[in-house]
Amino acid sequence: MSFYTDKVLPRLQDRAMNRQGIREVRARVCAGLTGKVVEIGFGTGLNVRYYPPEVKTVYAVEPSRVCMQLAEPRISRSSTPVEQAGLTGEHLDLPSGGFDAVLSTWTLCSIPDLASALDEIRRVLKPQGTFHFVEHGNAPDAKVVRWQQRLEPFNKKLAGGCHLTRRIPEFIEKAGLRIDHLDTYYLKGEPRPFGYTFEGRASKS
Repeated sequence: MSFYTDKVLPRLQDRAMNRQGIREVRARVCAGLTGKVVEIGFGTGLNVRYYPPEVKTVYAVEPSRVCMQLAEPRISRSSTPVEQAGLTGEHLDLPSGGFDAVLSTWTLCSIPDLASALDEIRRVLKPQGTFHFVEHGNAPDAKVVRWQQRLEPFNKKLAGGCHLTRRIPEFIEKAGLRIDHLDTYYLKGEPRPFGYTFEGRASKS
């Protein structure tokens, strides 16, 4: 892992992903979480302040030690217990059917084997468990998609493997999760190739 990826990128993302408009989205996506929750791509703990009181424990999956260090002050101020629970969403060392919800905020874009990660999400959810997500990806406008395709190779290098062209809802449904609610929009203040957003909830039938 390069110095940039290991030391610099987590700090850049901590600032970039903590803007007011993004905080509002985080609050919406975390609403309704309850019980035992797995958070894929815990990052620097930017969701911690939005966990509802009904959440008993959050199991944080995060590969970056720097991210977890930056998250420590946020965790210490929270009444919700947070336990580190692995490094990668593709291979969760967690029991099957043991969790009420899984949370992912701007994470699925950067997981190399997304299909495996979503299979794992489905595996660990209880029957009728919910997957709360907000992700960016493939836009509906041809002109924007062309820019996404041009920019994606550079973005993957600069943003930790982040893809711009993934059709996130299709991946979720292929994993056998049922999408119960989905909002799509261009995130305000974000350049269109980077800002087409999928915000929703899915469930394990």
